[in-house]
Amino acid sequence: MELKKGRPGTVIWLYILHIFLGVGALAGGGAMVIDPSGDLIHIPTSMLERSPFSDFLIPGILLLIVFGILPLIVVYGLIKRPQWHLVELLNPFKKLHSFWALSLYIGFGQIIWITVQTYMLNSVATIHLIYMSLGLLIQAVTLLPSVQSYFSLDGGTERR
Repeated sequence: MELKKGRPGTVIWLYILHIFLGVGALAGGGAMVIDPSGDLIHIPTSMLERSPFSDFLIPGILLLIVFGILPLIVVYGLIKRPQWHLVELLNPFKKLHSFWALSLYIGFGQIIWITVQTYMLNSVATIHLIYMSLGLLIQAVTLLPSVQSYFSLDGGTERR
């Protein structure tokens, strides 16, 4: 199950997008976990009135893990291409490397996260538009033919 060689620039852009998302979410999620009151990042808990949360601890943990750590693991997987059984189970695209599918899932997750967040906050800020666009951009770059070709498995070998 070898992958094609010669890394296109679009693949590098995909790495950069995931790193940007991961580092930003590590900072934001980490700040929310350290100070669930929101004071550290200057966000009042009154913004959580329409949410099931009384403080930022749970959203911070989710942000830290799902959009901080996971995108960085995806970058590792896209570069090193390990064959992790659990990740392969989550991949319905058997002719593409399993971390390619996780990249697509991160884009979907980001869009859903921001949509739910704007609903719960009952407002939209510039940062929401930026991170919604980032989710869409991750999906678009992941779906580019050059990226799909780079992560396609050689020899038509399908995983079982």
